[in-house]
Parts: sequence; C-alpha cells; structure tokens
Amino acid sequence: MTSLAQKEGMMWFILYISLYLLTDCISADSVLRSDTCQLQRRFRLNGVYQDGDVILGGLFEVHFFTVFPELSFRTEPEEPYCEIFNMESFQHAQTMAFAINEINKNPNLLPNITLGYHLYDNCVMLGMAFRAAISLVSGTEKSSSNLNCTGPPPVIGIVGDPSSTPSIAISSVLGLFRVPIVSHYATCSCLSDRKKYPSFFRTIPSDAFQVQAMIQILKHFGWTWVGLLYSDDDYGIYAAQSFHQEMQLSGHCVAFSEILPYDNNPRYTQHITGVIQASTARVVVVFSPASLVIPLMEGVVLLNITGRQWIASESWATSLVFHTPRFLPFLGGTLGIAIRRGEIEGLHDFLLQLRTNSDPRNNMLRIFWENMFGCSFETRDKETDGEQVKKVCTGEEDLSTTNTPYTDVSELRAAYNVYKAVYALAHALHDLMQCEVGRGPFSGNKCADITNLKPWQLVHYLQKVNFTTGFGDHVSFDKNGDALAIYDVLNWQPSSDGAIRIYTVGVVNEGVETGMVLTLDEDAIYWNFETKKPPCSVCSESCPPGTRRATRKGLPVCCFDCLPCGDGEISNATDAIECMVCPDEFWSSPNNDQCVPKEVEFLSYEEPLGISLTTASLLGTCSCVLVMVIFIHHHNTPIVRANNSELSFLLLLSLKLCFLCVLLFIGRPQLWTCQLRHAMFGISFVLCISSILVKTMVVIAVFKASRPEGKGAMKWFGAAQQRCTVLVLTALQVVICAVWLSTASPAPYKNNLYIRSIIVYECAIGSAAVFSMLLGYIGLLAAVSFLLAFLARNLPDNFNEAKFITFSMLIFCAVWIAFVPAYVSSPGKYAVAVEIFAILASSFGLLVAIFAPKCYIILLHPERNTKKYIMGRQTQNK
Repeated sequence: MTSLAQKEGMMWFILYISLYLLTDCISADSVLRSDTCQLQRRFRLNGVYQDGDVILGGLFEVHFFTVFPELSFRTEPEEPYCEIFNMESFQHAQTMAFAINEINKNPNLLPNITLGYHLYDNCVMLGMAFRAAISLVSGTEKSSSNLNCTGPPPVIGIVGDPSSTPSIAISSVLGLFRVPIVSHYATCSCLSDRKKYPSFFRTIPSDAFQVQAMIQILKHFGWTWVGLLYSDDDYGIYAAQSFHQEMQLSGHCVAFSEILPYDNNPRYTQHITGVIQASTARVVVVFSPASLVIPLMEGVVLLNITGRQWIASESWATSLVFHTPRFLPFLGGTLGIAIRRGEIEGLHDFLLQLRTNSDPRNNMLRIFWENMFGCSFETRDKETDGEQVKKVCTGEEDLSTTNTPYTDVSELRAAYNVYKAVYALAHALHDLMQCEVGRGPFSGNKCADITNLKPWQLVHYLQKVNFTTGFGDHVSFDKNGDALAIYDVLNWQPSSDGAIRIYTVGVVNEGVETGMVLTLDEDAIYWNFETKKPPCSVCSESCPPGTRRATRKGLPVCCFDCLPCGDGEISNATDAIECMVCPDEFWSSPNNDQCVPKEVEFLSYEEPLGISLTTASLLGTCSCVLVMVIFIHHHNTPIVRANNSELSFLLLLSLKLCFLCVLLFIGRPQLWTCQLRHAMFGISFVLCISSILVKTMVVIAVFKASRPEGKGAMKWFGAAQQRCTVLVLTALQVVICAVWLSTASPAPYKNNLYIRSIIVYECAIGSAAVFSMLLGYIGLLAAVSFLLAFLARNLPDNFNEAKFITFSMLIFCAVWIAFVPAYVSSPGKYAVAVEIFAILASSFGLLVAIFAPKCYIILLHPERNTKKYIMGRQTQNK
C-alpha cells in the first residue's frame, strides 16, 4: 500500500530527475554555443554557508512542511517555500557547523586544510531534498569559465538526509557518481544494499538492528504474542518486513499487523484502535514517526484502552509531544529504543554564540532568529492588513535566556550522530592525505590529488574509517556502510507534575563477536499495571517439561495446546516442539521430564515368589534324600529289592537333580547359568524318564518270565542291560545339549518386548530348533513310558509298579501339556516361574506317585514288607 505522501514524493522525484537530465542537455548545448558552463536554474533554498579549502554538504529537516504554489505554466513557476521552523533539527545543522569548526582548530586532524560547509533545509519533502542535493553536487555559481566544466566538485561528501525515502532517492542518483553520503538518521534496512547504494554510509544503525534490539527485549520478558503498527513509508514498511522475519526466526508471533496511513483517516484510526482493543496481545510495537502516532494515541485515549505495553521505535521514543498528564494512564511505562545519547563538549557554548550573518546565502540564520524571538529583520512603521508589526531583530538577542530544543543539549542523539558523521568524513579525508606516493590504493599505486579530489576516492577511505569519539564511542563501518549498533533502552515514567519523563534503563550493544547484547536494570523500570510487574503477552501459556506443543489448526505457531509426552518419551525443556524417545535401557519418569533407567525384572531370591519356589525346590531335594535314606536303610527288604533297587536309586538321584536345577532358573541370569539351566533340566529329566521307562520294561519282562512261555525274557533285561539302556538314552540327550551349547549357546538377554517400561532379564535359548529337539526327546520318552505303563497296569500287584508309573506319567504329561499355553501367555519373570512350577510339579508327581506307596509300606506296615507276604498275595491272586 502506498500513501498519498509517497505518491506525491515519487512524482516529484521523477520530475526532478527529468529536470536534472534536461539541464545536462541544455548545459551541453550551451557549451557548444559559448565558452562558459551555464547554471540553468538556482533553487530557492534555506541554507547556512562557510567557505573552506574542502566543502562538506549537509541536509537537515529545519522546517516541517513544504508549500507548493499552484502551477499555471502561463508564467514562470514560483518556488516552493517552507513553514513551521524545527528548532531541534536546526540544532543538528549547527552541530555540523560546530564539528567542522572544532576540526579546523585541531592541529592533528587535517592540518593545513580548512573545512567549509554548505547546509540546506529539505523541509521534510522529497522534492526539496532532491533540489538541495543537486545544488550541493552541481554548485550554485551561475557560470564557469572552464569550457569542459571540469575541476573539483563543490562538495566532496554530504551529511544527511535524515529521512529514509529522500536518502533512497538521492543515493540512487548520487551513488552513480560515488558521492559519499553519510546519514545520521535514515534507518531503512534497504539502504544496506551496496549494489544499489554503493556510496551510502550512516552513523545510525539500520532498522534491521533496531528490530533485533526489540526482539531482544521481547525475548527477555517472554513476550511471544505481539501486535505491530507501522507507518506507510519506506521506514515503516521495511521495518515491518524485518520485524516479521525476525519474529518468525525467534519463534514469536505477530497477533495483528496494521498500517498507520499518512492521511490520518479517522475511520481507519478507529479501526486500528478497535483491533488493539479486541486483541489478546498485551504488547504493541510501533514503527512510525511521531506525527502518525499522535492520532492513534488520541483514539486510544478516546476508547480508554489501558493495560497495553507499548514498544516505541527510535522515531518516536524520545518525542516530547506525548509527555503530558493526559497520556500518562495510557502510555506510562512505554519501553522505547533510542539511538545512543552522547555528549559533545563545547557545543552548548557554540549554540549560544550564534549570530546573524549579512551574507544572503545564510538566510537560515535569519529564519532561526525570527522564529526564536518572534521578530523580523524588515523595518515596518505601520500595521499591515490589520496585523501588528513584529519588532525588529537586532541579531544580538541573548540566547542563554531561552529554553528551547535548540539550546537543550541534555539529549544529544541525532545531533551526536551528526557529529560522528562529520568526523568520519574528516578522518577519511585525513587518511587520504596521508597516502605515500607510489603506495596508493588506486590504479598504478597512485594517491588521490587533493587539488583535484574525486568523491569516489574518498569513499575508499571512508569504508576503512576507524576512530573513537571524545565520548568514548567507537566509529567504523561494515561492508554495507552500517555502523555498529548501539541503542539506549528508554522507559516512560511519571514525573512529579503528573506528566511523563524519560529514563534510560538499559542498553543494547552490538559486538563483533558477541552480537546483540541486552543489558537492563529491571528495578528501574516502571510498569503501568496494577501488579507493577511485566505483563504476560502470550497466545498460549508455555508448555512445561513433560509435554509438547501442538499447534492449533489455522492459528499462528504461538497458539498451541500442550500434549503430554507418550510412554517412553520425554521433554526436558519448556515449550518443546517434539518429545524425545528414551534410549533402549531407559524409560520416561512419571512426569515425562527425564529418562530414568528401566526397572530390570528377573526372578530373584529376595522376592516372595522366588523364596517360595526356592523353598519348594529344597523341599523336593530333601524329600529325595529322605526317601533315599529310607531305601538305603531298608535296602535288603523285598519291597526295595523288587524291580531292581538300583534303578530306584538312580531315579531318586535324577529327581534330586530335577529339583536342584530349579535353582539355576532363579537369580540374575548369567552366561553359565543360562547354559546350565536347560542342559541340566534336559539331562536330568531324560535320566529320570529313562529310569522309569526301564523300570516299566522290567515289570513287563518279570511278568513274562513268570509264565512258562517267557522263561528266557529276563536274560534280555539283566542289570547290565538296564544300566546300558539308561546310559544310552541319557547320552543321546547329552549329545543334543553339547551340540546346542557349541553352536547356539543360550545367553543372558535384556528383553523389553513384553513390557516396554521394564527390561526382562532372561536367557535367550539361542536355537529354537535344538531346544525343541531337547523337549521333544523328553516328550517322546515320557509318551513311550506312559504307553507301556498303561498297557501293563493290570499285571499282578506283587510284581507290578505299572499302576504307579502310569499315574506318575499321567501327572507328568498333564503338567507339561498345561505348561505350554501357560508359559506362552505369562510375561517376564512369570514365564520363568511357570517353567519352574512345571519342573517342581512334575518332579513331585513322580516322587509321590512312585515312592510314596513303598515308603508307606516300609514305615507304616513293615509286616507287609516280606517275601512271604508278597508271594502269598501272588498265590492268592492266582
């Protein structure tokens, strides 16, 4: 969007470019027709002059407005004129004059060279600024006897223009000729483009740095939800663009963005104040001249909009127009960015010594005098059109009795930048003069000729300027012509009379290595809120650790919901975008704000389940030992000797090993326990089942041997054959275990598949095929034993253990068949407990089913433990 003022300014810019080119054509034609260079036009400009060996130009906003007479083109157009004198800007112009006089008195800077100056008023209008710039570079002499119009230019450098838009226009043209321009107040970041503006420099930081300084303040107080207002000119538009970019990079959001128009339309102003009132943003940043902020604040007062923290750009942060009791309830506590305040020793006395000059070119002095004291240098002896004639100025009035922005040197900000700009040009010129012949920077190692100095030669040295002011500030330019940024942070506080007074509460300084650094005295800041504390301006409250931000659809990134991190995920920072997944051996804490080691789960000896199973294992082992002791003590009795007592002892030994192998399943898994637990389990049970199988076969053989047709059956089932059979059957399991341990040995394994939050420390079987073979072999022997025992269950009791073996194998098979689904469905350590329970249950089943009846007879009915009784039963049964 382009304002009317901008459109008008661009029209004037195009017009004067055309006039400038037309003047060149006319001048060229004049050269062909005469022996002099003719100045085609002299503009009526307000100015101050001082002659010297080398002249510096200056452009200042000494008047607020420009009045353009109506154009008829029937007569020669009248010159525009300026109105409303600006005392503060005239002080800036006089500061340049002071700096040049100070340099001329300094024997160490530019010795034997006297600086002069030509200072013009741009009247805050692009057309007037361009007229003044053209006058500076082309001169104001009517003619030159030099046929080729050669020689040194009227000025070698210009201080100004203070506004961005005129600086863009002037630099676009004068940059073609590499005329150095050092602005003290033009802040548009667009002017940092070296390709477009190759000879533009400035002693004030660009808006890009100002925006960064504001971002530092927003970050410091945690203001992420901010409103933006900006003026409809180059300054405001470029500042707004830069602000949007920096806000996006820093993760902050602009709640609303509105333009302050130059036409001050009441309806649009009402719209803007309505947006401010409706927004949830409590912080509003304004990039605009003070003239556009005034109607905005009038609307704020009218709607009684309070509870807002205003952030003022440097263009209105120090404006005195708002420092009245009327604005205090609304603008009190405003934080502003202002260019660095400096001190210039001797400036105040110089300003008070100002006197008029008879030279008509110094009409700016006359205008100042008339506006300062309300007098006139024209003598009048009667009233004119009913107006009272002003008193006559003497030019000797005492300035020390006045109290105006002109004489106030307590807040030298723009004036201090003017001072630095003049010294930058002076130091560049001094360095140029120090060039040694044959070692110059220009083509052929040449040095610049001071008698025929070209402005572009000064640009080279200006780029390398490096000095320190008397106030202690370092001055140098980067590759874009920008000075190192330094800002004062201002705070608008109530004064004793109920108005507003400005206090400096901090500084933002740019270092070459540190970047932008904000230093604030928070105790000195006045907050215009009931809490007397900084406001909270966020779209959504910060997400605490343990949660992540989830952007709300259709809203800026600053508007979000806080979602808790999932299991196994954490966020240990505020406003985390994503949750981090914990490493494999770690799990999220209850608050999801840190990763803690996972609980390692295994069946330990200390827990109740482990203690119970260990007790059962030891009880079974002791039971086997007790039965073995009983059998040893009664080894000569018929019931012990029946069916080969050696197999009974071997069966008791294998059962004891089965009970003891349970202990290998309890405790933290280690390599050796993982290797032994299943090997010992497999071998023990094969030894046990093999002994039972052989005992069953012996029962059948004995029964057959008792019949006439089976007299020779026992020769195949002697003691040696029984031992050999058990040994061979067990050896086969040993071979399976050896192959298993040598090829794919079981090993400790941390399993987190059952429960993600817990590490189940278990033994990986290594090879499922070999493990299945081990279990299948045990199952095969058990099935054969059960089948034979079932078929022999009806043999005579005296010789028959088949019923007990059948019952024991039935228990064994039932336990292990039930084990499979229970084991698969049991998580973690409970799977190990199920396996232990199956081992214990099957072992106790075999022990009780086979040996309990015999112990019953041995201990409680010894009268039945006789061969006669056994044989008697046999005869009776027959």
